Amino acid sequence: MAKKLAEESSKTKKTREKLRRRLEEMDQGITPHALKQKSSEIQRWITRHAASRTPLKKKSISLFDENQNAASISQKVTAVVAALKKSDL
Repeated sequence: MAKKLAEESSKTKKTREKLRRRLEEMDQGITPHALKQKSSEIQRWITRHAASRTPLKKKSISLFDENQNAASISQKVTAVVAALKKSDL
């Protein structure tokens, strides 16, 4: 037997409608012209901040280094290992 949901309050309905209108306004703002303008703004920002960027040709970056640079063991893990060693007497 399915439970009936309570009817939304007027405040919830108003808020839902306000949000729906806001999302529609945002959708209408996404136009080819607006996208082109935002793209230009991003490129100008990148150009303005070029001096503070790190040149990647001098850095080696990899998403996965096959645990060549493993993180150090946390104190919690160290405590668990110590407790396990103690209990294995």
